[in-house]
Amino acid sequence: MNLIDDIWPPVRLTIELASLSTLILLIVGTPIAWRLSRSDTWLKHVVMAVVAMPLVLPPTVLGFYLLVLLGPQGPGGALASLWGGRTLAFSFTGLVIGSVIYSLPFVVQPIHNAFRAIGERPLEAAATLRASPARTFWTVAMPLARPGFLTAAMLGFAHTVGEFGVVLMIGGNIPGQTKVLSVAIFDYVETSRWREANILAGGMAVFAFAVILTMTLLERRAARHSA
Repeated sequence: MNLIDDIWPPVRLTIELASLSTLILLIVGTPIAWRLSRSDTWLKHVVMAVVAMPLVLPPTVLGFYLLVLLGPQGPGGALASLWGGRTLAFSFTGLVIGSVIYSLPFVVQPIHNAFRAIGERPLEAAATLRASPARTFWTVAMPLARPGFLTAAMLGFAHTVGEFGVVLMIGGNIPGQTKVLSVAIFDYVETSRWREANILAGGMAVFAFAVILTMTLLERRAARHSA
């Protein structure tokens, strides 16, 4: 097997995982962020704390509880039994579920900040024109919050690409199914395959730099536009 054939499967799997997880995160995170931005009750702070927990929990702790929940004795096992399976752990589906939970705060927070930055005046202006709440959301709030969505999508995608502890706990190291980039690098280092590890690690370092640079430029452009 040549180098490309060996490296490409974890790269492809990581791109698929990050793309699908980011899409789900935007769908799930947008209503959460919108509701949090419009609420001032004590429950808001409880929800924000729950959403932010992956930021402070060790990945192994979160991965352990996800393994229990997705395993044969948990809800994941009951769900998998509907199509003849035993568990959602050690599967691509399990990786997606874990990635969505682990990266949720990286998507909710930028969107929430973008919604908060809109202020009340544009929404009140839409209301005076008899726009419904749904129409106001789609035609006023969403376009104005576009920079937040771009940041959220980039952070969600990049964070999923860089996951290690959670994906290793709930996915293991199954080639073609759960062996993503971070796990592949760990595997290459353990087997002293330094060339492959260096190629993948270098590629991820360049990717991380590109994400940070792009976010900085987007924030600068957004600030200039606001001014």
